[in-house]
Amino acid sequence: MQIGYARISTEDQKLDLQLDALKQAGCESIYQDVASGAKSDRAGLDQASKYLRPGDTLVVWKLDRLGRSLKHLIEVINDFSKKGVFFKSLQENIDTSSSGGKLTFHLFGALAEFERDIIRERTKAGLEAARTRGRVGGRPKAMNDKQIQLARQLMSNPSNSASDVSKTLGVSRATLYRTLKSK
Repeated sequence: MQIGYARISTEDQKLDLQLDALKQAGCESIYQDVASGAKSDRAGLDQASKYLRPGDTLVVWKLDRLGRSLKHLIEVINDFSKKGVFFKSLQENIDTSSSGGKLTFHLFGALAEFERDIIRERTKAGLEAARTRGRVGGRPKAMNDKQIQLARQLMSNPSNSASDVSKTLGVSRATLYRTLKSK
């Protein structure tokens, strides 16, 4: 059995094109969502997933209607595959029930993994290059060494309250206490 899934991002868009294509492809029932591609919770997709049985095929008009990203798309389709459910995209002409469709999909998966590895390597190399130049990542410290030394002197005088010292240094009381405790 072929089950269709259609998604539009906003109420301003129309599902008509997708619905017509899915009906023409022979989908017996069609689940729909109006949700941004970035949103992970999609009631229509969840309903379709629960409805699908081994041997069924989930059909979409276009790949981007199903997945938020290539990685997410691959995860979703792999989940379907584990349940014995096939996947078909009408525009990209991918059908995982055929050996050619499986090959195409696995190539997409390999390319996505390759892309993730390249991004990871570039990030690692960039951080290493920054470290060799003396740059350290992360959030800047709220208080420098001079401020810490001044805070200790001011706090040693019982007439100065923590609130007064923190206002003088331009930090919160919590930051003042945390910094003095750690140094």
